[in-house]
Amino acid sequence: MSKILIVAEHDGRQLNTATTKCVSCASEIADATIDVLVLTTAGSEVAAQAAAISGVGRVRVIEDPANEHAVAAMQAPQVVALAGEYSHVFGPSTTFGKDLMPRVAALLDVDQISDVMTVIGSHEFERPIYAGNAIVTVTAPADQIVVATVRTASFQAAEQGNAVAPVENAEVEVEIPDHTRFVALHAEASDRPDLQTAARVVSGGRALGSAENFEIIYKLADALGAAVGASRAAVDAGYVPNELQVGQTGKIIAPALYVAVGISGAIQHLTGIKDAGTIVAINKDEEAPIFEVADIGLVADLFQAVPELEKALSSRT
Repeated sequence: MSKILIVAEHDGRQLNTATTKCVSCASEIADATIDVLVLTTAGSEVAAQAAAISGVGRVRVIEDPANEHAVAAMQAPQVVALAGEYSHVFGPSTTFGKDLMPRVAALLDVDQISDVMTVIGSHEFERPIYAGNAIVTVTAPADQIVVATVRTASFQAAEQGNAVAPVENAEVEVEIPDHTRFVALHAEASDRPDLQTAARVVSGGRALGSAENFEIIYKLADALGAAVGASRAAVDAGYVPNELQVGQTGKIIAPALYVAVGISGAIQHLTGIKDAGTIVAINKDEEAPIFEVADIGLVADLFQAVPELEKALSSRT
């Protein structure tokens, strides 16, 4: 029987949907028991949310002042302290998980499996390589603990609300490193949906030309009730902050609707949206690669087409 520990991602108040998708992934392993670990300073609220996820057998909470902020160097030893009780340790393939899980794997002296997208067996998985152009089957040693990140765009969120798993405090004695410390968090305040979990996303590319011109992307997103994303080129050009980047080195997302404006469609960007439901592309270059994957394509000047689309959408509300 497989015993799986999932490290919960949360902001201290709200459990991230990525955690429920990790549970869905773990549930595909036959005869698995699933525990969720909440690292926090005061875990009752988040623990209760985790306990309500269908498929979770137990929620374990480690309360420590070091968990006030999700600093991987401080949290990894705490995860490792419990890992010996499990056959698998999973985390989401998000910014949080990509920071934490490699440290966990290193401390356990095992190779990490990244971006699990399909479960074949307890120690056999599929993951994308070459920016999503190929899928490889990876088999982990049967005599070692499996440390993996889950490609959350590949799994549906587990149901939440009906289950009531037991919650218990876990006492661990570990030395918390002091060579890494939290200094400050700089993030754009927004009332728009979260990019990682939004059902609709509007992204802009380098063709916008400036941060000021990116305003038309924000207006279209607001008209659609959508989150805002961007290509790496737009981020590198300074039009928007890094947290909005979609793609291989940014966020991997799977919205029901993805609108790409002025994005050529480099493979690194496409790997971040391959699981989107409907892809709409607006680009004046009819040869742009984005049209090869788009369900709906519009060859047009974005500075004319986007304001007209936004005006049409706004007039309907």
